[in-house]
Amino acid sequence: MLWAPEWRPEQKDVAQREAAAAKGLQDFFGSSGCFAQAALRRMQSLGATAVSAQRAAEAGRFDRVVVIAVRELGPVVKLLSSAALVEGGTEVQLHVSILSVPGGAPPRAFTVHWRNGGPGVLRGVASLPADMQAALVAALQPGEAVR
Repeated sequence: MLWAPEWRPEQKDVAQREAAAAKGLQDFFGSSGCFAQAALRRMQSLGATAVSAQRAAEAGRFDRVVVIAVRELGPVVKLLSSAALVEGGTEVQLHVSILSVPGGAPPRAFTVHWRNGGPGVLRGVASLPADMQAALVAALQPGEAVR
């Protein structure tokens, strides 16, 4: 499993978000049960050359390489018509590609936009590893209960 952040230019708290993403990914792949083996690698970039090199390096070891670009991971707050009306929660946006090793089958790619929250909900960064894990469950284990 290869992953890298692809934050927007004005992203705040990058180090905390990356640590939360790494923890959520580790927790998911360590407990999901849907992967016989998994190796988690943080990449500097998910460019075609870097991904192809890692894909070639995994030939014979894995059947698939899962590539995850983390585009958003954080709390969201919206002020509604009055300052007393607040809607918030957390949001996770991922772009997932599943590539066969060494090749052959066409890649499968999809985007995940997961949210948890609602009216009167305010959350900080403490829940982000669990939110990342829940988004991965929704994306990669769709038969599981989604919170």
